[in-house]
Amino acid sequence: MNMVPDGYIKRTTSTIPFGYEFDEVTGFLKPIEEELEALQIAENMIVNEEVSLQAACDWLEYKTDRRISTPGLKKHVDKKYGKRNERLGEESSSLLAR
Repeated sequence: MNMVPDGYIKRTTSTIPFGYEFDEVTGFLKPIEEELEALQIAENMIVNEEVSLQAACDWLEYKTDRRISTPGLKKHVDKKYGKRNERLGEESSSLLAR
């Protein structure tokens, strides 16, 4: 049985997520600790509304020499922390219109 090494994740799409690289030997995605740490800092700054998504993307590229798109970072943050209005405890505007 093929076991996933510690910290590695299974590749589920053609796109390799920020903070990982393909490991030819195992066939799994190997974590890049420096990138994951920088991503965590950027996530915290976005969730605390200290910086914009674009500023966080620029900072990540400066810090890691790896690019992430603004929509890609937004998708990552929304998936992990919920959408902005959910994080702030606001109701959706569509619910208010009813």
